[in-house]
This record gives sequence, C-alpha cells and structure tokens, in this order.
Amino acid sequence: MTTERLGFSFRTLGDVSERAFSNPGAPLHGDAVALPTVADITDLLRAVIDPELGGNIVDLGMAGHVAISPEGFVTVGVKLTIRGCPLRAQIKKDVESRLATHPGVTKVTIDWGEMTPAERTEVMTKARWAASQNAPDTEIPASTRVIAIASGKGGVGKSSVTVNLAASIAASGYTVGVLDADIWGFSIPRMLGVTDRLEAERVPGVDRPLIIPNERKIGNGLLKIVSTGMLVDDEGTALMWRGLMLTKAVEQFLRDVRWGHMDYLLIDMPPGTGDVQMGLARMLPRTDLIIVTTPAVSAQKVAIRAADMARRSFLRVAGVIENMSSFTCDHGESYPLFGTGGGQALAGEIGVELLGQIPIEAAVAYGGDHGEPVALLGEGPAADAFRAIANLIVTDTVPPVQMADCSARVEPESVGVSVRRRIA
Repeated sequence: MTTERLGFSFRTLGDVSERAFSNPGAPLHGDAVALPTVADITDLLRAVIDPELGGNIVDLGMAGHVAISPEGFVTVGVKLTIRGCPLRAQIKKDVESRLATHPGVTKVTIDWGEMTPAERTEVMTKARWAASQNAPDTEIPASTRVIAIASGKGGVGKSSVTVNLAASIAASGYTVGVLDADIWGFSIPRMLGVTDRLEAERVPGVDRPLIIPNERKIGNGLLKIVSTGMLVDDEGTALMWRGLMLTKAVEQFLRDVRWGHMDYLLIDMPPGTGDVQMGLARMLPRTDLIIVTTPAVSAQKVAIRAADMARRSFLRVAGVIENMSSFTCDHGESYPLFGTGGGQALAGEIGVELLGQIPIEAAVAYGGDHGEPVALLGEGPAADAFRAIANLIVTDTVPPVQMADCSARVEPESVGVSVRRRIA
C-alpha cells in the first residue's frame, strides 16, 4: 500500500510557543515544554470524529502508527476507507488542530493510507456494532461543529456575540443549535425572541422522554434553542444552584435534548473557568473555543485564563473576537471608550486569529432587548462586523462538515441497523 505524506507546521505563537506549558496542568507561561507521548497523541486523536461512521478515528481503527521526534515533530498514520474520500480535508484539519493543543507538538505530518477490503469490512463491523449497541454519550450529532463562546469575565457582551453569530450563520442556510450554558445568567431567550417553555416527549427507541428545543426559522436556516430561561416561571426567577447542579444541567442539555440534525452548535458559556467549562471539555472534547474580550488590557489579562483552561483541557482555541471596540458619534468621530488593542494583543499572546472587532452601537443593545439580533436586518458597522465574522467562521475558521459518502454510512432504522455503502 502506498502512502502520501502531508506535513503541517504550526505558526510561531510568540511567547506562548517558546514558553508554553511543561504539562497539561501547567500555567500558560512556563519555562519548559514536555514532549508528548504516544498515549497523549492517541488520546487527542480520539477527539477526531469520522462524521459518516459516527466514531473517533482511534476506536474505528483509522489511526495507525505514531512517531515523535525529539524536536516535537509528530507523524501520524491515517487510513481512509478510500483514497478520494471527500471528508479527507475535514479529517486532516481536525487532526492538525487537535494535536496543536499539546504544547510539545511543533509539527504534524500525516501519512495517508487506504484501507484494504478486509480493513474496510472490519471498520464497518465496529461502526455497526457501536450504532446498534451503544447509546451516544450526548445527543449532539458527530457531524455538528461545536463552538463554545467563552470569556474570562462577565460584561464583555459574550451572549450578544453568541446570538448574532448564530443568527448570521442560520441566515446563510444552516441549522444552528444555541445552548445557553450560562445557567445563572441566562439571556438567550429574550435576545432571540424565543421565550416559550421547553417541553419533552417520548421518542421511539429511547427509554426516556427527550426535551424538544424551541425553534426559530431564519431565511432558509433554522435556530434550535435551549436555555434554563425556558424552564423557569419568568426571567426574574433566581436559580440558586451550586456548581455540581450547574454541571448536571449542562449534561442534561447535551444528553436529554432531541437536537436532531445541526450544522453548528453554539454554546453561550458562563464567564470564567469553572465547573461548566470542565464538564463541557469532558463531554464534548471536539469543541472549538472562541474567546470574547473588550479592548481593555484588564479584560485581555482575564480572558487569557479562558485560553489557559482550554489548553489544559486540550481544546482548540479557534480565535478571538474584540467586542465594544469603539464608539462612533453622529458626526463621525470615533472614541475608544474601553481602550485599544486588547483583542489583537490577546490573539497574539495565545497564537490565534483575531476574527473581528465589534464597535459599540445602540442598535446592538436594542436588538438584544427586543429579540431581533442586529446581524439579521440591521445596518451599520456592528451588523456588518457580525456578518463578516460569521462568514469567516463557516468558510475558514470552523467550516461545516460536508457530508458526502466516502465508502459507507451507518444509519439506524426501525428494524436494527443497516449499512449503506458506495465505493467511489
């Protein structure tokens, strides 16, 4: 069998690349970098999902040999069901981004291979067995791109960013889930204009009722929304829950909601680096993080803790958004009310892209108060910035999984599980 080698080098991350963690539990700035072990690499590859087969590439037997050089160069063998698999680019990007979360990895090379007929039969047997015997850990489909919108502290407009990005992505024709994981400070229902109480119903083949998300149609797209604000009597009700209850609530939203098909799931995270963040990293290790900050240096220094949490959990930080970047008055003069440069400084310090800057506009707050995100029909710099960031996300930063048959797809049916195969 021939293999094709594809190398990928990570760009320089400034101080972070030169003085990263010495281990996953170390702080963001350390003096030494420990090389990954084969076990470390294998664990990271378990977050790479084959969307058609619904399993990770390690358990499916698609990940092969792992070699690690003293310089941190990692070579990974990956076997595809067929060489021309359309999902190859997706798997490539996921392998690279997941391995990049380990501070000791400086370069990745993928040795592409093609499965033999016997190996294809074996991987299909594993996929069939998993589909028929094992309930998923969550109800989030394997093909859904999960993006957590995070911040180091409250008051930076994280929820506003979440709803405007979700609405913009849905307006492009995608199905977007919105999970309000800010359990204490829920605001998503009002900001999206969807306040109906959640209901549950029996689902064939499931031994418990599942919560049905509230929906809002946007153009050719769809929003599916779940929030604790849809469970309480009114939005003035205080939830006096301790950390364990918060984590259990998020777990229930991931396991007991009938999400169905989604191209994206955007999660509005609570501020900080507590129980909810750690629970999400454990349940959805394929999550990408986007960090929201304001231009103020103080906000930047707090936001870097969210990046530290992500990298300790081996989650990928996909980018930074600077909110409240400036205010432009009626005569055209701009005023940096919260300072300048915090977003770019944060992005540079953690080695990711600054996805965009959102100016201060009254229309953003008005849209949130009235359930009509400014990114939908609004005009002006803020609406344009939200739409531009959403477009960047779907085209480059976290592109959707393009579902196309490579060699097989496993689909549960009313009677057992069948396998549909097509060899290209």
